[in-house]
Amino acid sequence: MLAYSGGLDTSVILKWLQTEYGCEVVTFTADLGQGEELEPARAKAEMMGASQIFVEDLREEFVRDFVFPMFRANALYEGSYLLGTSIARPLIAKRQIEIARQVGADAVAHGATGKGNDQVRFELTFKAFAPDLKVIAPWREWNIASREDAIEYAKRFNIPLPVTAKKPYSSDANIWHISYEGGILEDPQNEPKEDMFTMTVNPEKAPGKPEYVEIDFEEGWPVAVNGKKYDSVELVQLLNKIGGAHGCGRVDLVENRCVGMKSRGVYECPGASLLYEAHRELLFLTHDRDLLRFRQMVAQRYADLAYGGLWFTPLREALDAFVDSCEKRVTGRVKLKLFKGHIHIAGRQSPYSLYDPQIATFGDSGPLYSHADSLGNRTEITAGEVQRMSAGRGVRHSEHNRGSEELHLHQVWFMPRRTGAEPSYAQQRFDASQRRNRLQAVVSGRGVPGALTMDSDATMSLADLDAGAALVLPGRGHGFAYLISGAGSIGSQAIAA
Repeated sequence: MLAYSGGLDTSVILKWLQTEYGCEVVTFTADLGQGEELEPARAKAEMMGASQIFVEDLREEFVRDFVFPMFRANALYEGSYLLGTSIARPLIAKRQIEIARQVGADAVAHGATGKGNDQVRFELTFKAFAPDLKVIAPWREWNIASREDAIEYAKRFNIPLPVTAKKPYSSDANIWHISYEGGILEDPQNEPKEDMFTMTVNPEKAPGKPEYVEIDFEEGWPVAVNGKKYDSVELVQLLNKIGGAHGCGRVDLVENRCVGMKSRGVYECPGASLLYEAHRELLFLTHDRDLLRFRQMVAQRYADLAYGGLWFTPLREALDAFVDSCEKRVTGRVKLKLFKGHIHIAGRQSPYSLYDPQIATFGDSGPLYSHADSLGNRTEITAGEVQRMSAGRGVRHSEHNRGSEELHLHQVWFMPRRTGAEPSYAQQRFDASQRRNRLQAVVSGRGVPGALTMDSDATMSLADLDAGAALVLPGRGHGFAYLISGAGSIGSQAIAA
């Protein structure tokens, strides 16, 4: 059972399996949106004597169950690669196993080289679903050492190929992207030839007038373009067309492969690039700082899992559950401006936006915010603002004012407080009834837990507290969180305001 694309490697492998193993070969070609490659692949498999040929349209499943979950996680491998090939392999391999069981195959084969990532992606999925089936990886068995050798083998058996010795790069296409590797691209100093690109126009020759496009999201799922709803496949195809017309979405990357070497790949992903830019803006608009920072770490780990073929794992499923929780507020519309290969943000809106122009304005915010509230945003409360501690409990700061018994407070967090019973983020407003002249603080940490009051003159009673204690000062709708430092160290305790 051979995963067959009709390209150089799998075309040669089909003939090699028939010759070397003397076996019948069943081919499986997945329609993931590569379009015109499908019929030539079927015709080539028939011409070469495949015993059975399966060509299946998996586009909807591909986008719905693989591409969009990865996209909602904001996964980018090494900051640039949108994982178009990586995310396709688990689906192809899973369906390949299902067909292998159906036809009674005793082995599965793939066309990945011993230098690449796809061998890992295919075989991890094979082992997840059918550990009993034999895996044949011809690139690890035969004497063909290069793509030039493979081209010569194909010529010997009259196998028609889209690759030539003058243009020997290989490509992999689906609805999410197209990739190019090998040949003239192997020298990272070489600029790709313009005639290589098929999804995007040369940005220099793109229209001289920008185009605006609006993308709507519901809980992180893209649902509409320019106010019109589309199904997932239609939406990506439309954005490919729009972005490609302006030369958007070209990526040239030297990346770290699973097997430890570096490789150079060139990618076209116009629709994916538009979606990533728009989705990221909604995260900025609807996520607070801590959630956004944590999601950046999750995105990197998610990308590593997808890139390394670890799709069918408990960790990836758990990360999806986390992302689903985060994405419940990622609803809104983003306007993009496309111009000569560039994607600019032209506007964004969400009913769950954390941005409040009445508060952010340089003008008067009225009762919502007082400039005096910024006191808690200072990096350090100086000695003059802190009362000396009681005898015998003094805390010495490790870097400032050595020899004194003064306590220093260092801010670690500053964020709006929620008020009311579970209002939406868009409805939240600061509680103007709380006044600055009388604040209650909660103190916890290594010292004796206690409470203190802060009067309008900012004098604080801090008796019986030890270094490393946490101090939270909830003011007019804000939480000012500090770490108490001293005795040679500064703590690193998380605080909920």
